Amino acid sequence: METPILSSEDEIYWLALRLVPGIGARTSGKLLERFRSPQAIFHASRTELESVGVSGAVAQSIASGCTFEDAASQQQKMAETGATLVTIGDPRYPRILREIFDPPLLLFVRGRVELLQSIMLGVVGTRRPTPYGIAVSERLSGDLAHAGLTIVSGMARGIDTASHRGTLAAGGNTVAVLGCGADIVYPSENRKLAAEIVAKGAIISEFPMGATAFPQNFPIRNRIISGMSVGVLVVEGAQYSGSAITAKLAMDQGREVFAVPGNITSKLSWGPNLLIKQGAKLIQDWNDVVAELSPESRRHLIDKGRQRILSEGGEPETGAQASLLENGSGPQLDASARKALQALQVDVAIHLDDLLEKVEDISPSELIAALFELEMLGLVRQLPGKNFVKVW
Repeated sequence: METPILSSEDEIYWLALRLVPGIGARTSGKLLERFRSPQAIFHASRTELESVGVSGAVAQSIASGCTFEDAASQQQKMAETGATLVTIGDPRYPRILREIFDPPLLLFVRGRVELLQSIMLGVVGTRRPTPYGIAVSERLSGDLAHAGLTIVSGMARGIDTASHRGTLAAGGNTVAVLGCGADIVYPSENRKLAAEIVAKGAIISEFPMGATAFPQNFPIRNRIISGMSVGVLVVEGAQYSGSAITAKLAMDQGREVFAVPGNITSKLSWGPNLLIKQGAKLIQDWNDVVAELSPESRRHLIDKGRQRILSEGGEPETGAQASLLENGSGPQLDASARKALQALQVDVAIHLDDLLEKVEDISPSELIAALFELEMLGLVRQLPGKNFVKVW
């Protein structure tokens, strides 16, 4: 059940619950299911708490209210860094993340909170990639972001960093999920990247502000990357690497798993190549990913594309747009798209208003939808100022 965005007092109660020693995501979920709110949990008796299945020590910690001082400190750190608290009952909490076996009780978010409601794709891989792995992750992440997906990764060295950078270079949206506090930059060499992600995307963590990046935190972090994504793309990684763990989590959560094939003589190819043998979708370009998305997700991307066409300015489009149509022997264009394509020229840009006058029996909304379809097929390019040309 979704609850309104928190007041300062409500926030303290949620933080205090998160900080109780010995309480994990599953136990928190059981307590909330029984008592409905953190306030009710803290006002419950030890007997009532123990009836839910918590230990006597945990019940005593809750009843004593010993975590409220730390909660106030957390709230102060959030204010200093501009972080926002998004709880599992918040309407901004990612819907599909809420559906996993052990969703985090709350998320600390720095940056654009609205990205939590976007369609996200996880991109993961080794911390020691080959030049091939870096190039592939940057290119695919940028192309997929350009098609409207938000790219999610862990801001670790290697493939994670490359995917964030490729997305930002393409002007896309990216979310970094940390295994430490949202105010901690790990690794430290990514300080500049972290600042750019906060400015243009979002950094999130379920760990309290100031939490150290302990090794055991990263598998816990990985379930969020896969849980909030419609699928996970593995670029490079050893057979038993962290990226392989994330792929396994994605499978358990019912998410799509994608993998980029690699050189069979490289140990870094063992992970993705094995995933492909086990049924993961082999990825050669952005189109292979988008073609596997649900009709609902593809419709959402189409709507975003229409809005982009209507917006003024922007950089010229490239051919790196994923087709949202089913693969077939060739592009299956409807009558509106065919008319628009015939009216466009290769060497002369035509403004949207002039194009509307040239084509007959097409409404403005139908023309915009047709142009977006042609863009996604790589047949048309949009130039600044609502001008369009046919791709040669």
